[in-house]
Amino acid sequence: MEREYDLVVIGTGSAGAPCATECARAGCRVAVVDERPYGGTCLLRGCDPKKVLVGAAELADWARRMHDAGVATGTLGIDWPGLMRFKRTFTDPAPAAREREFREAGIECIHGTARFMSQRVLRVGNRELTARHILIASGAKPVPLGIDGEEILKTSEDFLSLEMLPRRIVFIGGGFIGFEFAHVAARCGASVRIIEQESRPLRRFDRDLVQRLVEATRELGIDVLLETKAVAFEQHGSGVTVRAQSEGKELTFTCDAVVHGGGRVPDLDALDLDSAGVERTKNGVKVNEFLQSTGNPAVYAAGDAAGGGGSPLTPVASLEGEVVAYNLLNGNARRVDFTGLASMVYTIPALASVGLSEEAANEKKLAFDVHTAETSQWYSSRRVNEKHSAYKVLTEKSTGHILGAHIMGPCAEEVVNIFSLAIRANIPSPTLKDALFAYPTGASDIAYML
Repeated sequence: MEREYDLVVIGTGSAGAPCATECARAGCRVAVVDERPYGGTCLLRGCDPKKVLVGAAELADWARRMHDAGVATGTLGIDWPGLMRFKRTFTDPAPAAREREFREAGIECIHGTARFMSQRVLRVGNRELTARHILIASGAKPVPLGIDGEEILKTSEDFLSLEMLPRRIVFIGGGFIGFEFAHVAARCGASVRIIEQESRPLRRFDRDLVQRLVEATRELGIDVLLETKAVAFEQHGSGVTVRAQSEGKELTFTCDAVVHGGGRVPDLDALDLDSAGVERTKNGVKVNEFLQSTGNPAVYAAGDAAGGGGSPLTPVASLEGEVVAYNLLNGNARRVDFTGLASMVYTIPALASVGLSEEAANEKKLAFDVHTAETSQWYSSRRVNEKHSAYKVLTEKSTGHILGAHIMGPCAEEVVNIFSLAIRANIPSPTLKDALFAYPTGASDIAYML
C-alpha cells in the first residue's frame, strides 16, 4: 500500500517530534515512523530517567555530607527496586502520551523499521510511503567497540532498567555515561570502576575542573583507571572477567556487570541510505548549513543522526528539529546557531560548561582574562558541606564579553544557564556582575566569579 505525504519523519524523539508537530500545524500531511516505543532516547532511555536516579543519589549524598553538621541520617539509603518503580512512573506512560499528541495534531503514527527504496520513497513493513520531504531523526546507538566478548556488555539503557543493582560494576569509557552512572551506582552501594583508554576523560569539559572531578570521584571510592584499554570480556557463570592493558601491563578484573559507556554513533545502518543517494560521514548524515542532505535535497537530518556539527545533546536535537521545520515551511533560510550551548555532567558534584574552553580560546589567539578559584569555602558550598567545588570564567579583554564559563559544585546546572544566556545575548560581564540576584543563591556567586 502506497501513500503520499508532505513529510515523513523517521524518529519520534527530541529532533523528530518538534519538526513533525510544527509542520502538521501548518497544514502539512505528516507521518512519523519509529521502530521503538515513541519518545526517543532522552525521554525514555537517557536524560529524564537518568536524572531521576541522579536525584535520589543527590539526596543520599547530601544527607551523608551533613551527617556531622546537624543532620541525623539514621539508616538513610537507596532502595534500588523502589527507585526503578518510581522511574517507570515517568517512562512507562510516555510512549502512549507522545503518540496521542501526534494523533491529536493530525499526524499519522506508523510503527516499524523504515528503509529507503528511492530518493523519496520509504518502505515500512509491507507499506510504501512517498513523501515530498523526509527527515532522518533516528538518533544514536552504542558504538561497536571491536573487543572480544563485547556482546555481554550492558548498555546505558540496560543500566536504567536493572531490577537489581549489581554488587560490582565496571564502566567502559570515561564519558558522560561512565561518570554519571558510576556516581549513582557508588552511592547506591555498588563497588565501581571506570576504565578509560585516554589520559583525560570528559574531554568536552575544562581540563582543570575535570581533574578536580576525578579526584572527587576517587575519593568517593570509585576506581578511575586512565590510559587503560579493555581488550576482552569473558562471562563466567553470573560473573564477568574484564581483561585490560595499561602501560604494557596486563590487568584482570572480576565483576558482576560491565556497562558500555564508550560512546555512541548515528543510528543509520538500517535505512539503506545509498538507495536514496544520501551521503553520510562518521558523524551522521552529511548536511549543508540548512540541515539538508548534500546528496538528496528531499532529505533533511537532525539530532544525533545528523552530521551538522552540533554536540549530541537534547537541546541541539530540539533546535535542529525546529530549524528543519522552518526551512521546510519557508524555504532554506534558517541556520542553526549553537552560541551559548551549555552542557552538563550530572555527577555529584555536577560539572557544567558553556562557551570556549581555555584551550580553545588560546587556539583562537584571543586576548582574555581567566577568573578561577576553588570554592569549597564559599557559602554556597559550605552550607551543604560540599568539599569539591570550583569555577573558571573567561572574559574577553577588549569587550568584557564572556567567552566561556566552567563550574563544578552546588547549583552548577542552574548557574551555567545564566552564563549561557549572557553568551548568547552578548551581555558583558560588568552588566552581569551588577545584576541584583537574590541572595544567597547560586546565581549570587556570579559577581564573585567575575
